[in-house]
Amino acid sequence: MPKFSYVAMDSKGKETKGTLDVASQSEAIGRLKEMGLFPTKVVEADKSKEKPDKDKKGKAAKGAGKKKGGGGMLNFQIKIPGLSGKVKSKVLTTFTRQLATLVDAGLPLLRGLRVLEKQERNLTLKAIIGELGASIEGGSTFSEGLAQHPKVFNRLYVNMVKAGELGGVLEVVLNRLAEFQEKAQKIKGKVIAAMFYPVAVMIVAVVILGVLMVVVVPKFKEIFKDMLEGASLPPFTEFVLAISDAIKDHFVVVMIGLLVLFVLFRIFITTRFGRRLFDRFKLIIPVFGPVVSKVAISRFARTLGTLVSSGVPILQALTIVKETSGNVIVGEAVSAVHESVKEGETITAPLEASNVFPPMVISMVDVGEQTGALPEMLMKIADVFDDEVDNAVSAMTSLLEPIMIVFLAVIVGSIVIALFLPLIKLIEGIGEPAPTVAPTAEK
Repeated sequence: MPKFSYVAMDSKGKETKGTLDVASQSEAIGRLKEMGLFPTKVVEADKSKEKPDKDKKGKAAKGAGKKKGGGGMLNFQIKIPGLSGKVKSKVLTTFTRQLATLVDAGLPLLRGLRVLEKQERNLTLKAIIGELGASIEGGSTFSEGLAQHPKVFNRLYVNMVKAGELGGVLEVVLNRLAEFQEKAQKIKGKVIAAMFYPVAVMIVAVVILGVLMVVVVPKFKEIFKDMLEGASLPPFTEFVLAISDAIKDHFVVVMIGLLVLFVLFRIFITTRFGRRLFDRFKLIIPVFGPVVSKVAISRFARTLGTLVSSGVPILQALTIVKETSGNVIVGEAVSAVHESVKEGETITAPLEASNVFPPMVISMVDVGEQTGALPEMLMKIADVFDDEVDNAVSAMTSLLEPIMIVFLAVIVGSIVIALFLPLIKLIEGIGEPAPTVAPTAEK
């Protein structure tokens, strides 16, 4: 009976090799599937021994080529320090969904990565996928390969995959991870779409103000100088003219000053005190605050629920949630929950003490904790607050439209009034009767 040598992947993504005494290649593949393995190569033992050196050299050359350039002869990258090595969240979400679909369909992990590597257009991600494949071929697990690229795959991603590998449910975890990323991307898209209108109005307002201050107002200043012949201008008009002169004559200085203020603000929010103050301000600011707060709560609930339901230990899950919260105030609340759970206490007490989470969230977490259905309750909270985010975004948009219109009208109207005040003063002066001189009595 002929022997067939095989190369296969187990449910954890590890490569295994061996031989089988079977009659045909199809029978060997069927035997491997019964063993719970995913075959990637099945050949007769005699044929597999042919030209082993060439095969090894070919694989080594292929792996080296992928590590260097990500796949092709013309496929090169110019890496700029601080700007390279990152992948957009939308691209990463698409990759995760495609990989989850392939693995769920029964395709071995390594083959799925090779398929995605061939079709990937993003050069950075293409090179990373090639390195992931080479790492798995070298005997590493998928999560270990992901951990080598922290700029692309954060701790949430790595730990969920690790939990899926340990539990033998990698396809389930990849599907959950894809759903998580898609939900997060959807919320982010809605917030960005809602911010488009106010940003566009602000740009238009700045352009209009620039034209008025640099072009229109200086011409009126010359007109006033000729018409009033040295007479004093109204104080409000002088104030507007002074601002116009400062912008027109010192444009470079004004722009440098604005740039310095922006840099100082960025430096301030990088400090611990500044970041905490700014994150607190984002949660309580009118109009924008409700949206930021609901997004933070939804992200907290969905991240923690996804991690716990995927098999990640609760303390490790809370640490990951703290690091990926995106808000210092929420992170401090999660840190308090971590310490509470570490001491064997409940989750609800520190959540309530943080003054960040509404009573409904605290009550639902309490019920989930008491009934042992915390992951399911957290996912329900996330779904509820996803809808709340939609409502908050709609409310914010409806409020911002009149606010921005009134703001623009007030600014432009104030400039117009300042330019018309001298004309009104001049018209009033023309309308006044000329002083009469009393006739002198004749002697």
